[in-house]
Amino acid sequence: MKIKALVLSTIMATAVLLAGCGAKENTASKAPANNTKTDATASASVTSDPEVFAKSLGKDGKWIIAATKDITVNKDLVLEGEFKNGKKDNAGKELIQRKIALYTQDDKRNVTARFTLTAPKITIKSPQASIQHGTFKGDVYVETNDFQLVDAKVDGNIYFKDDAAKAGFKMDGTSSVTGKQEVQK
Repeated sequence: MKIKALVLSTIMATAVLLAGCGAKENTASKAPANNTKTDATASASVTSDPEVFAKSLGKDGKWIIAATKDITVNKDLVLEGEFKNGKKDNAGKELIQRKIALYTQDDKRNVTARFTLTAPKITIKSPQASIQHGTFKGDVYVETNDFQLVDAKVDGNIYFKDDAAKAGFKMDGTSSVTGKQEVQK
């Protein structure tokens, strides 16, 4: 009888342990199987499809556009639209942000893979926009006064619409630009 109880309790403990492990599965770094997007404004568009990625950059996209592998788009891209990221500042006002996430991460927010987005050019029109943790291969045209690179590389030039756009550009210590950074005349 004691052996039967011991076996039964071992089986139940194993089942509970396995169920707990399944609940901790990291879904943040995985793309939906059909590359669809949810309807919530604060949600992300996570994809490996070049057409879906390009469309997600538009004014009807999401606040974050995340790649799940290297992506090449053979046309000029435009990041446009003003998006709230679902977070609030200390005064309770919803924060505006737009992020091109060229990486995946684990449940502790450690970057697990970095990707390259390749296109002839990308025009940044969204306020509070950033490219994060990957590489953009092509030229960047900045029309907003608060664009930033966060642990990212631009393998190309960055052209600013005016001096205010150039002055508002921020790049952390791990980011780099291989080409020129100048105001487009």
